[in-house]
Amino acid sequence: MTDIVFERNAPAASVVADALRDTRDAVFWTEDAPGERAPKLEGTVTADLVVVGGGYTGLWTALRALDRDPALKVVILEAATIGWAASGRNGGFVEASLTHGEENGKRRWPEELERLDELGLQNLDEIEQTVAREKLKADFERTGTLSVAIEPHELEWLAGPDTADSVYLDEVAVRREVNSPTYLAGRWEKRTTAMVHPAKLAVELARLARERGVQVFENSRVRALTDDAVQTAAGQVRAPKIVLATNVFPSLLKRNRLMTVPVYDYVLMTEPLSSAQLNEIGWKNRQGLADLANQFHYYRLSVDQRILFGGYDAVYHYGRRVDPAYENRPASYERLASHFFTTFPQLEGLRFTHRWAGAIDTSTRFCAFYGTARKGRVAYAAGFTGLGVGATRFAADVMLDLLTGEKTERTELRMVRERPLPFPPEPAAALGINATRWSLDRADHRQGRRNLLLKTLDAFGLGFDS
Repeated sequence: MTDIVFERNAPAASVVADALRDTRDAVFWTEDAPGERAPKLEGTVTADLVVVGGGYTGLWTALRALDRDPALKVVILEAATIGWAASGRNGGFVEASLTHGEENGKRRWPEELERLDELGLQNLDEIEQTVAREKLKADFERTGTLSVAIEPHELEWLAGPDTADSVYLDEVAVRREVNSPTYLAGRWEKRTTAMVHPAKLAVELARLARERGVQVFENSRVRALTDDAVQTAAGQVRAPKIVLATNVFPSLLKRNRLMTVPVYDYVLMTEPLSSAQLNEIGWKNRQGLADLANQFHYYRLSVDQRILFGGYDAVYHYGRRVDPAYENRPASYERLASHFFTTFPQLEGLRFTHRWAGAIDTSTRFCAFYGTARKGRVAYAAGFTGLGVGATRFAADVMLDLLTGEKTERTELRMVRERPLPFPPEPAAALGINATRWSLDRADHRQGRRNLLLKTLDAFGLGFDS
């Protein structure tokens, strides 16, 4: 095995320690966009539609339902506060892809991929139009994504024809865009990604929902579904239609308990860069950035010129639990800081102000799955696997279509009709997931060559390739 660039060119331990010295365990985004608080549900409320979950999936579902029928009475129930989980702590990459990338879509639904790509791009365009029309203060920037090769074997993964919206950049050109000594080449996809302030987006969607008459209740964890209601500890909502938008948290439907696992992702946020520091790295076009390793990093600039730097470690904990204690992982933050200064050695001396983690709802097909229950009264979507910022809006339309009971283009997609394979119960889940993670790391150290486990998973449509 060979060392990867982050091992070959690691910064001094003192550089990492100094950068992390005053870092706080806090989510920058949610601190920067606290939002309006909502009351707790008490007593009985009636509605036409009740949405369980106050993240992007639930918020888009409420808004899209009112786009169809402004007279509907819609209720959102959130167990904590709006956007506190994945919707308020992600990287803010709003991707057009509904399939977690071209390769994943091509392997699973090759006959539908062209149309799925069209629907995904249309979905992203409509998000941008909503932001503009409703004047949502979400720091939306349609910058695209720059994917960069940092090892020689990754160069071939950037191959493909150039178009107006997809441009190959050789080593000189990519470093002219963003000046990192680790970059060997890149591809800039200019239309398929936007950057957003994730917590501001959640707060603004909630504001818009309230203005349109949606009742929002926070600190109202749903404990049970009955034939005609959802119940919390202090009240209930009676409604003929229910949407479950709980994503990474345990499903209220037994059939979905093994369909997702929570995988923890870790993030650092720097202090604002000075003009001189920005000039050192360039990045004038403010693209989202991601390298091409199996264990990859994603990073972007905030409006106030901070760098968010996350990814690489994706940690599964035995038992499928979502637990705040898992967010405290010093080794992951130290590794991220080390990789940051390998990527941008010219920024040595920069400090990280915030560090945080969150759980991703991972499914075995690496994108959302959909369905109905209780004789069509309940619709659900989950399993976005880290690409939900944009895809949740599409999922909202899918679920609303399913609740009508009528066939639509969306409900007839094989991607929508099929369910992925479940994860096995413990201890097999922990053994399999952690063996796969080890294998992915080994492949990155072997010029991308995948071992027998990864090849077997690929053959069964379970290959991890992003």
